[in-house]
Amino acid sequence: MAQPIPFSQALRERTRGVHQESEGAVFMQDLMSGRGSRDDYIMLLSQHYFIYEALEEATQWMAADPVATRFISPKLTRLPAIETDLEFLLGEEWRERVAPLPSTLRYTARIREVGRTWPGGFVAHHYTRYLGDLSGGQIIRTLLQRQYGFETNGVGFYLFADIAKPKLFKDTYRDELDAVEWTDEERDRVIGEVALAFRFNTELFDDLATAKAAAA
Repeated sequence: MAQPIPFSQALRERTRGVHQESEGAVFMQDLMSGRGSRDDYIMLLSQHYFIYEALEEATQWMAADPVATRFISPKLTRLPAIETDLEFLLGEEWRERVAPLPSTLRYTARIREVGRTWPGGFVAHHYTRYLGDLSGGQIIRTLLQRQYGFETNGVGFYLFADIAKPKLFKDTYRDELDAVEWTDEERDRVIGEVALAFRFNTELFDDLATAKAAAA
């Protein structure tokens, strides 16, 4: 009898389609290719502020949960870096200049919902955001620095100074995913929540493209 594949592998394989759809959104493709603008990046980062505010609130709520705590690390915390980036990009009054888009409101509401009630759902959103930051986020940072003249100011969100070896960190994270003794039903729920997180991302990119077109 064939051995079941590790959960982290099943998670990647079963969400590959929605992940690729999110990565292929026109707004992100334009930003990464240089067809976008510095203002487009600021729009994206301002939405990340609200997303990570919700996620890192949920991290505090889940800090005592025996499953969730296996994935929580202060090395991943992004909110202070986002705040510093936005102050650099928009000035000291940046909080008065940013507001969540409708897709961001839906996204953060879901994070807060599962972040209070469902450890598996929390892990799904934690995994989707932070492992993405440690993977594609590093490529995004390099492209932003090259195309928009950033050094480290403005892209601190993508810098993980306390994680010397991102690949090792990600491998350990995936080992923890494989080790959690979830039932098959719960694993299916977690995979479904990761897919939902990717769909929220796609909706956000669509909202950003709409907002950009309306401002043109």
